[in-house]
Amino acid sequence: MVVSIAVWRGAGPELFVAVGVAVAGVRRAAFAVVLVTCCAVGVVRADREDAGLQPDRLGPFAGWATVALDPAPAHGATRVVLQIEGERFEAWERGRAARLRVGEWNQGDVVWAVGERVPLDGDRAGRVAWQHVVGGFDREYYGDRVPGRPLAVAANRVRRLVADGTGVLPAPRAALARGLIIGDDRDQPPDMVERFRVSGLSHLTAVSGQNVAFVVAAAGPLLRRLRPGPRLFATVALIGWFVVLTRAEPSILRAGTMAGVGAVAFATGREREPPRLLAISVIGLLLVDPLLVRSIGFWLSVGATAGVTMLAPTLVRVLKPLGRLALPLGVTLGAQIGVAVPSLLVFGRLSAVGTVANLAAVPVAGAVMLYGLPASLLAGAAGLTAPALMIPVDLGVRWVDGVARVAARLDPPPTLNAAGWILVVGVVARCTRRTAERPGAGRERDDPLSQ
Repeated sequence: MVVSIAVWRGAGPELFVAVGVAVAGVRRAAFAVVLVTCCAVGVVRADREDAGLQPDRLGPFAGWATVALDPAPAHGATRVVLQIEGERFEAWERGRAARLRVGEWNQGDVVWAVGERVPLDGDRAGRVAWQHVVGGFDREYYGDRVPGRPLAVAANRVRRLVADGTGVLPAPRAALARGLIIGDDRDQPPDMVERFRVSGLSHLTAVSGQNVAFVVAAAGPLLRRLRPGPRLFATVALIGWFVVLTRAEPSILRAGTMAGVGAVAFATGREREPPRLLAISVIGLLLVDPLLVRSIGFWLSVGATAGVTMLAPTLVRVLKPLGRLALPLGVTLGAQIGVAVPSLLVFGRLSAVGTVANLAAVPVAGAVMLYGLPASLLAGAAGLTAPALMIPVDLGVRWVDGVARVAARLDPPPTLNAAGWILVVGVVARCTRRTAERPGAGRERDDPLSQ
């Protein structure tokens, strides 16, 4: 948190107060030195990245540009981000023909672009700063498109297979399936996006730690055959490849870095407590890319992970009177509490119905993620057998979307929503008292999440 303040606020008074409080609570001098060093580096890196948001060159351009992000529909147009001479510029394509043409592009492609680089207004510049976009691009025309670097070509080929495999489903469900499997939510219709947001399920279409864990677990039988050194290299390489495949969004960057740090800690015999891995990952990512601190997706991912790793074990323990419901409810509430602050600040609400929706949807969404990636890859190459392979994915997607529909319809007004959270707090308080009154409760030391 202190390093985050250093990155976000620079050398303001908040930073000096935060560092002073943190250092005062540190017992080991070496750790205090590391903390101060990280904050100092964070300030320097943040200032440098902020300065880099001003474009070096504006005006006419004609030449080759790299597609920096997958073109995505928004506000009745298609947004394209091009990397031109080392800087990113966004273009908005309107008109059916233009949208169809750029819609075929993929991240990493190289296109011939002719147009003019223009500055962004202050509000827009702030909203896209985390993507390193420094200006706008008013195109005159686009010319040829050629493949990019081999890694981008390979990732796009895999994503194309997934798209072909899920393409046997009706369009809205195919788009949701791609969102659950590889985090590609570009083609989801606006009403689907809205109901997932209202129901508190939009995180399911952002690739996160669950997806990384499934990929590593699926490769486990092969990885365990390797010696420790090659196994570590293969594990980190697999995680890195999955991050590239899923477009290195903030949530997958956090998850992939945390998984990589955990793999290194396991191989070297160091501590692997999730809060420690999360702290190291967040500090490392912010020192490498300070602009991540401006991404709401990054804050939601970090907050949810913090809630699951630090709050959920206690919640699961106190909710034991609820029986088998204790674990899923404790984990869900931990994640909800973890994202409460950014959700309230950005979206203005935290749905109480979302707690129930997550309990119903997350297990099925996890099954779709686990089965969907290999099934869609096989279906993309299998031709006639594709519909049969995708039946389980279709059933899972129907269920998750159905839960989102019901939860969105039941979403209460603010007063009832607050009453719902009061009810949740009351249930937790009641379970806490019952747990405390149970004989031997004070001697419990097991972490429920490790069982």
